[in-house]
Amino acid sequence: MKVFRKAEVEKILDRLSGDADVYVPMLRGPGSGFFSWQTYDEDFDDLVLDRLNVFLPPKQIIISPAEKTSFNTIGDFEPVNEKIIFGIRSCDIQGIAFLDEFFSAGGSGAELYKWRRDHTAIIANACYHPGSSCFCSSMGVDPLDPAGADVIIRDTGSTGYIWETRSPKGERLTEQIADLLEEKEVSLPDPLPFSLKVDLDGVMEKIGAMNDHPLWEKYSEACQRCALCTYDCPTCYCLDLQAAHWHEAGYEFSCLESCAYKNKVLSAGGVSSREAATERFRHRFLHKLHFYPQRYGKPLCAGCGRCIAICPSDAGITRIITEVREADLSSR
Repeated sequence: MKVFRKAEVEKILDRLSGDADVYVPMLRGPGSGFFSWQTYDEDFDDLVLDRLNVFLPPKQIIISPAEKTSFNTIGDFEPVNEKIIFGIRSCDIQGIAFLDEFFSAGGSGAELYKWRRDHTAIIANACYHPGSSCFCSSMGVDPLDPAGADVIIRDTGSTGYIWETRSPKGERLTEQIADLLEEKEVSLPDPLPFSLKVDLDGVMEKIGAMNDHPLWEKYSEACQRCALCTYDCPTCYCLDLQAAHWHEAGYEFSCLESCAYKNKVLSAGGVSSREAATERFRHRFLHKLHFYPQRYGKPLCAGCGRCIAICPSDAGITRIITEVREADLSSR
């Protein structure tokens, strides 16, 4: 098997950065996310390949948080650097797979998304020690075998990382750093069990009949409407879209939005389809656990645990799933 020493990580990132924009998990000041390796400042930043999940998911590498695109350039994109997401975990790869599914249906921004996706390579970091808020295995995600990765690295401890090629893109990346890899037999760590698990059996059907259940009011009353759960979620893809046209020219503007905000659900004339905060809170979970599964056959959640770790009201998705499973609908 191919192995590289931990002392070679920065050399590998420098090498890969020669032909691509490489994004890595970093602590940057009080925050964390996937930032460009070219912007790394050793006096201010920390590379954290051993951290399970940084605060900002890597979806913002492929979907810009705010972007204006000239209308007459769509479909004729200027050449851009290849992108490499280095150190991404299985849950965040699953988040990107959901975005692939959504944008494959077409619509505004689909062509630009596909362009960026085709020019993005993924180097995954397998997880052997899940955190207290991780539950990706309950969502059908394999933390040890990240589906859709071009390369998988595996932390073996003091012996370094295994480098495992999975695709033609991965083969090209391997060629770039071949002299930094050595053939060596090393032992893989023993995976630890998940401390957090949820059972989805029956939830996707049951939640669709719970529109007026008191649990929505119970949790929405405590909800701060901060929308951190949506911006921090690797699978949320709500966008605010605006456009202006002058004959064949014009522009489109898009930015990440949140279903937690009242303005997100305004229709013509300024009328809100979900006026009450309870309705907006409920819609988020109905979308993830009922509407999306109806269309695609699986819940819109990758089990990364960010919403559990960050929610000031303790209303992470696993709590809602448990409440739904335990709810008694016999008298309703």
